[in-house]
Amino acid sequence: MKNPVPTWYLKDFHVQYLNGIPYKLKEPFDFSFLSEYGKVFKIWDEQASGCICFGVSNGEHKYFIKFAGVKTVNNYDLPVSDAIARLKAAVIKYKEMAHPLLIRLIEAKEIGNGYMIVFDWFDGENFSVETPILYEKFKALPINEKIYVFEEILRFHEYVVKCGYIAMDFNDYSPLYNFDAGEIKICDIDFYAKHTYIVGFGRVLGDQILMSPEEYRIGGLLDEVTMVYTMGATAFRLFSDDERDRSPEAWTLSTALYDVAKKAVSDDRDQRQQSIKQLIEEWRVAKC
Repeated sequence: MKNPVPTWYLKDFHVQYLNGIPYKLKEPFDFSFLSEYGKVFKIWDEQASGCICFGVSNGEHKYFIKFAGVKTVNNYDLPVSDAIARLKAAVIKYKEMAHPLLIRLIEAKEIGNGYMIVFDWFDGENFSVETPILYEKFKALPINEKIYVFEEILRFHEYVVKCGYIAMDFNDYSPLYNFDAGEIKICDIDFYAKHTYIVGFGRVLGDQILMSPEEYRIGGLLDEVTMVYTMGATAFRLFSDDERDRSPEAWTLSTALYDVAKKAVSDDRDQRQQSIKQLIEEWRVAKC
């Protein structure tokens, strides 16, 4: 039986079903090729990247599949060809930054007049502020468990730097957390860039709370010091009573750790830690 579809879901979009699960697109599309991997059990159809994503299971194994080649509802009129090119470009990133904390790439191929990447499935959930129930569930975890998650995020991004990349568009949808197993994975590095990046016309894509001042300036230099800001802002999202309140009163950890995080989010680039490695070292010392 098909799940009921809310009336707001139908407006201006074409609704289709896979295994009784509704999803919306700007035009009809045939996803029968997904049956090669099993039965679809979850669909993400509102991605701003121009991709549509699926959870698929064959009974023995689960996959996360990302596809570009169709007009999605939140692609901001991004040409389908651009979404395909961007997804193709992402493949080399998953290969070059392969890491135990990154979801594992299985294969990538052209199919259905589009392009598809297949990943190993990870049983985790986003704890984004935009999913309040999961965000509050994460915030309620023991302090040591939350610190572990943050330090794993730092550890992965230290590796990103070693691979010659900088984190672009890192946000709280990027980490996945398995609340039962206490495990974390990073699931989205599609926009990460090689070396440094210069902001062109307008600002870059990203979560405003986690973005540094230079990401809003035309000609702004984005590099490892920019990543330091993002990691510091992530600390406030995880360890402050209010992510927008970066005062000592809202901070839930020690004063020493507050000082490290506050330094990382300085508007003055020269006042921040100058590398992810330095940020990790200062965090480690402050924890003692």
